[in-house]
Amino acid sequence: MKMDLGAKITFIDGQLATLNLVPGSSVYGERLLGDYRSWSPRRSKLASALLKGLKLPLSADSSVLYLGASTGTTASHLSDILSDGILYLVEFAKKPMEKLVSLCEARYNMIPIFEDANHPERYLGIVGEVDLIYQDISQPNQVEILIKNADHLLKKSGWVIIAIKARSIDLARSSEDIFRSELEKFSMRFEIEETFDLSPGYRDHLMVVGKLSSN
Repeated sequence: MKMDLGAKITFIDGQLATLNLVPGSSVYGERLLGDYRSWSPRRSKLASALLKGLKLPLSADSSVLYLGASTGTTASHLSDILSDGILYLVEFAKKPMEKLVSLCEARYNMIPIFEDANHPERYLGIVGEVDLIYQDISQPNQVEILIKNADHLLKKSGWVIIAIKARSIDLARSSEDIFRSELEKFSMRFEIEETFDLSPGYRDHLMVVGKLSSN
């Protein structure tokens, strides 16, 4: 797996940073480091996974479907990376969506979609086949949602990255047991490439990287 991203992601003064798509503009109060924006792992699970060794299977012209985009903190950094690509952002909560729409107005490669990720058939007319699906959703059926969207919208050569949130699935079972059962579901449709335990920053979270199974 490679990150064909040139200087889109780098380290400045020991901080992870992305090349700002909108020079001089801060999105959520992050530090501006010359032409770059700092990307804190405290504000982004994806940044945390990158610091743990995740390699984004992307290039600057990739297409990405982001499920659970919220107000756009992580999405804004993906927007920086996808300077020649496109980022479809699905969010179903009204207040976060209002902020997300405002952010998208300033970034030409971000398309907000106010919809329930349980129903990808509702936005088939907006989203074409994508290179990557990134999911960060706090619902019990997290893997099932990913599979539905992949079946409709992921290229055969595409990748998926999901943040599995154990406490959103079951409050009583151990995280280890939940992760084991969710990975079994995941493996029925995808080949697991890498997993990253996001603790201590994000307790009971497992980031999983995969691609469509050839079986």
